[in-house]
Amino acid sequence: MNDILIKKTTAFFEETFSSSPEKMVLSPGRINIIGEHIDYNDGYVLPAAIDKIICFAFEKNNSKQSKIIAIDLDDEFEIDLTKTVELDEKVWTNYFRGVINQLKISGFSFEGFNCVFSSNIPVGSGLSSSAALECGFLYGINSLFNLNIKPIDIALMSQKAEHWVGINCGIMDQFSSVMGLENKVIKIDCKTLDFEYHDANFNDYSLILFDSNVKHSLFTSAYNTRREECDEGLSIIKKHFPEINSFRDCSEKHVLSLEDKMSSEVFKRSHFVVKEIGRVTKACEALDKGEIEVLGQLMFETHHGLSSEYEVSCAELDFLVDTAKKENSVIGSRLMGGGFGGCTINLIQKGQEDIIKAKVSKLYFETFNIELKIYDVKIGNGTSLYNRN
Repeated sequence: MNDILIKKTTAFFEETFSSSPEKMVLSPGRINIIGEHIDYNDGYVLPAAIDKIICFAFEKNNSKQSKIIAIDLDDEFEIDLTKTVELDEKVWTNYFRGVINQLKISGFSFEGFNCVFSSNIPVGSGLSSSAALECGFLYGINSLFNLNIKPIDIALMSQKAEHWVGINCGIMDQFSSVMGLENKVIKIDCKTLDFEYHDANFNDYSLILFDSNVKHSLFTSAYNTRREECDEGLSIIKKHFPEINSFRDCSEKHVLSLEDKMSSEVFKRSHFVVKEIGRVTKACEALDKGEIEVLGQLMFETHHGLSSEYEVSCAELDFLVDTAKKENSVIGSRLMGGGFGGCTINLIQKGQEDIIKAKVSKLYFETFNIELKIYDVKIGNGTSLYNRN
């Protein structure tokens, strides 16, 4: 599938600019096995890059203008690199503007270039196409102009670019897009950015994503509200337990003892965060021991917390997880990503995938009159140059 995408992007570039690309970059989406909504709460997360990518083709154009073409959108824009970068009403262009802005304010010197890109990452499904976009674009400029930006800084600058666009995201998406390794999950310490790889051997189970095909408009406002509620919860905890610096220093007992000092919402958010940080550690232990059924159970627990305590689920996602939970061949399921739509991630027994896909699709359509999209994913490498030779 990626070979087709690479050929399509290359051919489009050559036809448009009558030249071959100087650099080609492949930048993946990501899944997160467990550890949801805790990257901005100083917790641990367990993401991985996947085999769905954005393909970029670049060349220098010896000017002060850059031209960027979105093949899939049949759209393009130009940006004058000598001028101050500003947000534009054409939303997709802002991720590129944000990256260029980061490079400029960080003092990097680069010239004009042409860029085309195309993707097989489903947009709006929680697979972090925006992080793949930022990281791949920055990686390409870095390579094209020999800027010597380290991979970890590519992730951090891409995160800042997304903040500039208006989404106050944590570091997980960009980090996993850049630092992913085939058949490995990454345990990231979101406070220190220390990380370690764990084998992603799911043994007798396949990773399947069920895309609810809905995206409720609550997402951006609710995401930022959750961050504020978590900040409030932590400040209350610190006031009563001065030795605590972040949620990772908390036990469940700390939070429970302060229930009457917090609003109902703040208590529920704080309780979820502390439990979820613990689940990531347990998930790594389960993977290291090959106890995939234990990992699956932790995924079910995470979904319950995201739905009832963090309140970022929706009827469609709850239905998909509840339906999966009734099947013996599904050992784990949860919503993945920010919530209010997007995908559930499922561990399904090998050999049973088609049966489960057909059953869940049928029930979902009967209940919501929405077609379910389904993606089989494998864990792949992070952002990299593609050698055309």
